[in-house]
Amino acid sequence: MAGGTGRGGGQGLAAISAPGLVGRDGELAALVEALSGQPALVLVAGEAGIGKSRLLREFLARNDGHRRRTLLVGCPPFREPYTLGPVVDAVRQATDDVADLGLSGLAGALRPVFPEWADGLPPAPEPLDDAKASRHRLFRALAELLSRLDVGTLVLEDLHWADEVTQEFLLFLASYDPQQLSLVVSYRPEDVPADSLLLRLSSRLRGRTPQLRLDLEPLDVDQTAGLVSSMLGGEHVSAAFATFLHGHTDGLPLAVEESVRLMRDRADLVRRDGEWVRRRLDEIEVPPTVRDAVLERTYRLGADAQVVLRAAAVLSDPTDEAVVIATSGLERDRATAGLTDALACGLLVEDERLLVSFRHMLAGRSVYDAVPTPQRRALHARAGRALEGRTPPPIARLARHFREAGDTETWCGYGERAADLALASGDEATATDLLCDMIGAGDLSPRALIRLFDKVSMGALAHPSSLHDIVRVLRAALAAGDHSREIEGELRFQLGRALSGLEEYTACGDEFVLAVPLLTHAPLKAVRAMLLLGRPRRTAEAVAGHRRWLERAAKSSVRLSATDRLGVQVERVTSLLLLGEEDGWAEAAKIPEEPASPDERQHVVRAHLNIGDAAVQWGRYPEARRRLQLTVEMAERYELVRNRWLARVNLVHLDWFTGNWQGLAERAADRELDGVDLPMLREAVLVRGLLLAVAGERVAAAEHLEQILADTGRTGAVDASLEPAAALAHVHLADGRVDEALAVTADAVTAMRTKGLWFLATEIVPARVQTLLAAGRVADAGELVDAFTAGLGGRGAPSAGAALELCRALLTEATGDASDAAVAYGRAAEAWQALPRPYDALLARERQARCLFASGDDDAALALLTGALAGLTELGAVADATRVTHALRQHGVDVKRPWRGGRRGYGDELSPRELDVARLVIGGRTNREIGAELYLSPKTVARHLHGAMRKLGVSTRTALAVSVVEAGLASDTGRPTAERAG
Repeated sequence: MAGGTGRGGGQGLAAISAPGLVGRDGELAALVEALSGQPALVLVAGEAGIGKSRLLREFLARNDGHRRRTLLVGCPPFREPYTLGPVVDAVRQATDDVADLGLSGLAGALRPVFPEWADGLPPAPEPLDDAKASRHRLFRALAELLSRLDVGTLVLEDLHWADEVTQEFLLFLASYDPQQLSLVVSYRPEDVPADSLLLRLSSRLRGRTPQLRLDLEPLDVDQTAGLVSSMLGGEHVSAAFATFLHGHTDGLPLAVEESVRLMRDRADLVRRDGEWVRRRLDEIEVPPTVRDAVLERTYRLGADAQVVLRAAAVLSDPTDEAVVIATSGLERDRATAGLTDALACGLLVEDERLLVSFRHMLAGRSVYDAVPTPQRRALHARAGRALEGRTPPPIARLARHFREAGDTETWCGYGERAADLALASGDEATATDLLCDMIGAGDLSPRALIRLFDKVSMGALAHPSSLHDIVRVLRAALAAGDHSREIEGELRFQLGRALSGLEEYTACGDEFVLAVPLLTHAPLKAVRAMLLLGRPRRTAEAVAGHRRWLERAAKSSVRLSATDRLGVQVERVTSLLLLGEEDGWAEAAKIPEEPASPDERQHVVRAHLNIGDAAVQWGRYPEARRRLQLTVEMAERYELVRNRWLARVNLVHLDWFTGNWQGLAERAADRELDGVDLPMLREAVLVRGLLLAVAGERVAAAEHLEQILADTGRTGAVDASLEPAAALAHVHLADGRVDEALAVTADAVTAMRTKGLWFLATEIVPARVQTLLAAGRVADAGELVDAFTAGLGGRGAPSAGAALELCRALLTEATGDASDAAVAYGRAAEAWQALPRPYDALLARERQARCLFASGDDDAALALLTGALAGLTELGAVADATRVTHALRQHGVDVKRPWRGGRRGYGDELSPRELDVARLVIGGRTNREIGAELYLSPKTVARHLHGAMRKLGVSTRTALAVSVVEAGLASDTGRPTAERAG
């Protein structure tokens, strides 16, 4: 297709060929050396389009004479990768039958993974109770199979997209001493999570295992020119064009290649004066993204070729020609012609197995995203039907295609099989996401809904908002028509579970009450429903009613497994503690601190979370912190996302009580939790409101508190309404709105009286007493204090006990001698400080000082008031410190007015939180690790890191660490400022 040329600038149309391997000679030589001897580990890292796949394929093509077999497979970019999918696909490349391999009995563990080879595999071994042991046995069996297949090198591309179990299997293979086969993996560093097992591949191996890490870099200008030249028959390209192209592609090989092809298709690439140049260099820009280049090339092809490209994009994986043609929906002759054109243009390639795919995955994704949604659904449906005819059927691909096609029933059939495999491998998070997607889609039979939701781990729920869809589907199933007693009972039980997860306790309780008599066929579920009804969440039922449910659950004679007994024990302990029963603490001590098996993980983590939450409410703060920190650690370990979020917001609440206020506003507003349902964030929103109140921003504080009260009123979460009601009352009293304070506390106290939950009255009763006294209703205040005293009945709830001391002091001040009131406030302050709750202790000292002034002991009063001012100022309680400052000035003490200018400005100095982050950087922590320790999102950590770098005039983490050390700011490295201050 080349045209004539002339010195004066004759033009010719460029003939484009596949690019050569340019700028990778050193990497290729290193690969050859690393894999020429004993088994080795090779990591090939680089961004998308950098040429990782090209490098590996070039190496394999040049080293095809190896005695042992090489298997190469890619990890598809599924939204939810399927367990062991890449390894299974790799093994299937090597053989169609395993009957003659002489496998040991251990290989029977492979039956769930390779059901099509059941006749050739040994019998399945006895199941193991420990999922970890089962997984290890499966890994050993896979390793034996690879050995019998004489696999010398296993190459996995795009490992960042692989499931965790696949990555763990590679770690297992690499742990052999000596290593049995070479492992070669490629991945994108930017897509690897900080906690990925992939990062352990090189760090956990013994030193004698040869290792090579190749970090592919973009091409420079000369290499870019060489790449373009290789596509143009070795002809020279102009320096101006190479510089221009490099500047617009950053030397990314894929972007360079696709841009050159586009320019050729647009007749924008011409040969002039013996070299290839671009016409109108200053007029036509190179497309800014690979996607633009790919789509423009696509649109220039014929209609049939475009249809084939869309089919290949929907199929995503390398696929044989027959499936591509069937997916396109074209007549065979037209589809064949279109496929020929697509292959000729270079967008599609055919490998040695005659499987068709896009040359570059990014190109395929570009085409896929541009397909209109209705057409995309039809293509997925055809792809699914075509693949169903394959033996064995590719379950993961079928689930994806039928899901995207909107064929819910078929999708769920394959999806449930995929979820079961994930559960069998201990991957609860993946299984839960798959199951919730299927349930939320609707169109399932009641029995299918029940079966699927039974398998859902609530603690592993990554997106709690999906419960709204599940509630909708379950309610629709109940309303759809008559059901048997058993089906209705099961549906109501599952609906109750989902509503409980959303903290809609009134509706949840209603469903459980209706479900219990219908669950005679499922006694364990009946017991679980009774235990959840034993939780004092619903407004309309008194504590006595909840106790009766617990008694019914205890009397139900159910033969339970050890795991089920643990689950029941956790629910019982939770209910006892929420009922204020001190026996619950003795029962809590009997629950194991660590799970004995994978089946116990959810129960143990939930136990730590629930006991920690109860300890906050009882005022047992050291125990609360220990339990909640354990929850965060275990939930991270076992990927129980929902439990981790709940524990983190509980820790935020605990930090408020214990005076750990440094950085608390940021922890309470962590952007990582954006989009999570309000019930999950309620305590964080509450803390934001409380912090606004102590800062004197009462309007904003009231908005936060009213938001919580509206939500608790909707869900029926009585205990969750008491503290925000009390805080809102204090805001109203500060503004002189006594009537509004009376109204907001009246409803909360009435609800608490109805429930009889006096041990939870720590916040609401003192607020109500202050409000009644402000309204002149001293007798009513006295009656409430008496009821509080009787309701506690000597319970060992430290926070409620301190609140009772405060109520008695308030009443004494209103009705008795000022000296007696000062003594009473002193007792209250000591009780608060013992918890510790420093803010409440300081407020009690301020009241004590006021009474001492009234009794004439000015010296003692001034000493207390001065100390209270120092403490309130250190905490950051600006509004309270201002009030104490006025009081001191009225008694002749000259003190500075507290700073009120919003968040303090630190100028060129590092703020306390920036210093915390910088010190942890010195310790080698990643942003994710720093965020976990400081309860900040990685994005928030990055902002603090950027601020610290800007102030110190550095641009790297290493330079920041050096600057902090040289400035003498590195003391207490790795220990947050907030922790030291607390």
